[in-house]
Amino acid sequence: MKMNKYIIFAILAAVLYAISTPIAKIVLDTLSPIFIASLLYFGAGLGMMIVGYIRNKYTKTNYKQFTKEELPAIIGMIVLDVVAPILLMIGLSTSHPENVSLLNNFEIVATSLIALFIFKEVIPARLRLAIVLVTIASMLLSVEDFSAFRFSFGSILVLLATISWGLENNLTRKLSFFDPLKVVVIKGIFSGLTSLVIAFVLGVAEFDIIMILITLLLGFVAYGLSIFFYVTAQKELGAAKTSTFYAYAPFVGAILSLIIFLETPDITFYIAFALMAIGTYFATTSNKKKKVIG
Repeated sequence: MKMNKYIIFAILAAVLYAISTPIAKIVLDTLSPIFIASLLYFGAGLGMMIVGYIRNKYTKTNYKQFTKEELPAIIGMIVLDVVAPILLMIGLSTSHPENVSLLNNFEIVATSLIALFIFKEVIPARLRLAIVLVTIASMLLSVEDFSAFRFSFGSILVLLATISWGLENNLTRKLSFFDPLKVVVIKGIFSGLTSLVIAFVLGVAEFDIIMILITLLLGFVAYGLSIFFYVTAQKELGAAKTSTFYAYAPFVGAILSLIIFLETPDITFYIAFALMAIGTYFATTSNKKKKVIG
């Protein structure tokens, strides 16, 4: 029963994150990619700081306190959370939102392989098959011209973003035994402020109050609450397993994008969607028998 609760947290994290791609695509018509990336994370940090204040006022928590030993993981997490959303937003600005949503599934591959080779996590056979299928689907979505086998620049940036988040997921797992709300606040405030400084230095910060407020709210819901549930789930499930349930997000995001933008994708999208769906099925139903790889 306890395990089921954490699985629900992981799926809820995925659904909340899924809304970010289509809405961010709309906001990109007004605000720059770097500025949006900063607002998304700053909104997450600021919103969860308010939630934390309310929580601490009415309930007592008994989480471990951060020490110097966690500092490298915290710094790495912040840096990667600056790089990843900027790459994602720039990639989204030149790509179809439904493709970007599906490409987010490559985070399964990145998180799982990093968990395997660096952190020695267990990768079940079904999850290995899922990794192969998701990788093939990601390649299909990334090829811009099959006759010349030319890759889309936007898709490459999105894949680099998922790799950055894959590494960040594993670093965040080291912090999963601490207060997850505090982890989100640190991620949001420091990553958001760093990206904001970059946006001002580059002169790409626009002052459209309505769009800024919408993006901050989107950051609170799609990044703040989503990351909070994700980090909470990691505590029980581990980085690789949590990322497999998080794989529902791309499908929800892709469907929302098709509905909002009324686009008709080519046949490649549907093939990739099918491969991703099969891969996600294998990933989320990977057997409970643990076999050490490597």
